[in-house]
Amino acid sequence: MTTSLAPLVLIADDDGGMRLAAERFVTRLGFRVIQAADGREALATVPSARPDVALVDLQMPHVGGLEVLRALKHAAPDCKVILMTAEPTVETAIDAVKLGALDYLAKPFDFDRLRQLLTGVTEQIEHRRELFATDRRLAEQLEFCGLIGRSTVMQELFDTIRRLAPHVRTALVTGETGTGKELVARALHQVGPRRDSRFVAFNCSAVVETLFESEFFGHTRGAFTGAADAKAGLFERADGGTLFLDEIGELQPAMQAKLLRVVEYGEVQRVGATETRRVDVRVVAATNRDLREEVRASRFREDLYYRFNVVELALPPLRRRREDIPYLTAAFVKEFAKRFEKPLVGLTAGAELRLQSAPWPGNVRELRNTLERACMMSEHRILTEGDILAVLKGPTHTSNPHEPPNVSEPSPEGVPSPAPLTREHVAQALQEVGGNRSAAARALGVSRRALYRRLDSFGLR
Repeated sequence: MTTSLAPLVLIADDDGGMRLAAERFVTRLGFRVIQAADGREALATVPSARPDVALVDLQMPHVGGLEVLRALKHAAPDCKVILMTAEPTVETAIDAVKLGALDYLAKPFDFDRLRQLLTGVTEQIEHRRELFATDRRLAEQLEFCGLIGRSTVMQELFDTIRRLAPHVRTALVTGETGTGKELVARALHQVGPRRDSRFVAFNCSAVVETLFESEFFGHTRGAFTGAADAKAGLFERADGGTLFLDEIGELQPAMQAKLLRVVEYGEVQRVGATETRRVDVRVVAATNRDLREEVRASRFREDLYYRFNVVELALPPLRRRREDIPYLTAAFVKEFAKRFEKPLVGLTAGAELRLQSAPWPGNVRELRNTLERACMMSEHRILTEGDILAVLKGPTHTSNPHEPPNVSEPSPEGVPSPAPLTREHVAQALQEVGGNRSAAARALGVSRRALYRRLDSFGLR
């Protein structure tokens, strides 16, 4: 392994001779090493270093090995801790295991056993790299006009876009904020016959009612104070192509009526002009509101709603397509690693579980922003759980990643979500089918890949 990508080992021991011997041995195995002369120095080193493995002496002055272990599991949850002691006891060994230690070695310890433990850590890191590389390749294969999804609901959406793109003149894209509604509109444009014409995007929440006609339909020179030059409106600029109107539900009723006429008749009249102009525009509207409810409340015109709702493309929230998170993550990390020129090659199991279990109220946009910040701040080759925790904010993101996400909310079809994949559920399913992972996956109602990820994260073999 190259030095820049070699795992980092922290050796914490108040015995300088032991530290030196351990460093020589570990370095020969290809690891990088940092030393700490006591527990306090070890605790001061951890936040910035974030080691992959820690060899920690149990009896050290000021701060003992068990306290360092506790601190490590909090500050660097993915770090594998190996405790060392000259006076081993069963009780201390049990305490170490309960606190999450990888192993407990008596001094002078068996170097062959240490080699086995470190080799296991290396293999686990390589496994994470390989899994991430596979996800990255799959993400490239699954990418559709900027959208990524292996889930059934997203594959069905892609198929619908392909079938509708050659024909549809108006469409409505619905979904929560951050789900990718503009990407759907761009996909309709790119796959259809208008791909070589202009795609014009506009956020309706930004328009002032008094400037609506000028913005949408254009104006002539001198049409009003400040109109020094003639200006083409959105419809003229998008002539022959696609006009994407985001947050269509924010338009006031008076603006809705004027928009409806243009959409129906394909004619615009610039402010200050006496003649109309023909335009050939595909109009795709998007909203995160329930327009049916807006119509019932008389906040949105019924005729305009039905004009756009000839075709409705509904984007699911990220919490409804969690199986897509690994592929979205792989694509985003690849993008940010290249942008920030960092050797990021994957995520630890803890980091992946954090991403998988987070509620993501901001959907794909929030996931992307989170990974952008994590990649920007990380100094590691693999994003750790600590890297993710450092950029996740708010109480909704602080739950235990090993607890399943909330599954009590019904699916869009009204069918309850599948049972959570806790460690106990997975272990019981494997036991019931004699260790057959394919059979266990079927019994749990998940894909084999999803089961393998949980086996890896839970440390089950």
